[in-house]
Amino acid sequence: MKLSLLPLSLGLLTSVASINAHAAMREYTANADMSNWQMVKTSRLECQLNHEVPYYGEAIFSTTASKNKNVNFNLDMVVRPDNYSIAGLKAVPPSWRAGMPARDLANMKLLRKFDGELGNKTAWEMLTELEKGYQPTFYYQDWQNSADKIAVGLSSVNFKQAYWAFLQCRDAMLPYSFEDISFTVMNYEPNTSKLTKSSQKRLDKIGEYLKYDTNIESISISSYTDSYGGRWNNLELSKKRAKAIKDYIVSLGIDESKVDTDGYGEKRHVASNDNILDRNKNRRLVIQIAKM
Repeated sequence: MKLSLLPLSLGLLTSVASINAHAAMREYTANADMSNWQMVKTSRLECQLNHEVPYYGEAIFSTTASKNKNVNFNLDMVVRPDNYSIAGLKAVPPSWRAGMPARDLANMKLLRKFDGELGNKTAWEMLTELEKGYQPTFYYQDWQNSADKIAVGLSSVNFKQAYWAFLQCRDAMLPYSFEDISFTVMNYEPNTSKLTKSSQKRLDKIGEYLKYDTNIESISISSYTDSYGGRWNNLELSKKRAKAIKDYIVSLGIDESKVDTDGYGEKRHVASNDNILDRNKNRRLVIQIAKM
């Protein structure tokens, strides 16, 4: 009876060895000849640095105009995850530093049907590791084949020149975003169409932004006065103020049909008219901007 079990045991061991042999690490990384880093967006509103990972997708570093100019990373996968998982991120040393250990950088959540994303801190770590010649590499269990693991590496070959262009683009971006200028209240000097100094600076900032954003859908300009000067005169003054701002915006290249104006005169006060401070608040112009 024992002799008859021996061939069966050997058969089981052979089967297990065969199964282990089929387990694999599928690696996706651009070789030296295929490694290409490219700036695909360069404006004062957005900078984007792309790297193709052959037969897998694309690695994207991007930043948009804002006070902090944070950098974000996106791993654009041709085949997105089927379920929730975690990918480990390591900085793998280059071949000429053989023997150096890989360094753990972070974990990246893999969400069903979404690309992988990482925030500012980790994105900068990846960029600096690439600058040193290291290869940021993601490791995760394949969601399509439980026997396989996946390794997705970013090659540092041909990186530095594109990275320098990315840094220069980021440095030249506006230090404010669309959200910072999409709703603006400005004020006027008494009995004139001259903006206060702070409001003029605000208008200059809006004008600078509008020069670069091609996705503006509409701009609404509403003008109001205090209650001094007569109702009819104030109504006409509010219309004159609104038109002057519209003319300025159109001069920047914005389609006139996208700009609407209203002059309300003394209507819709936001404060009393009993003192100078409150009258200053009522003597205002509101700009609201919408994007496509």
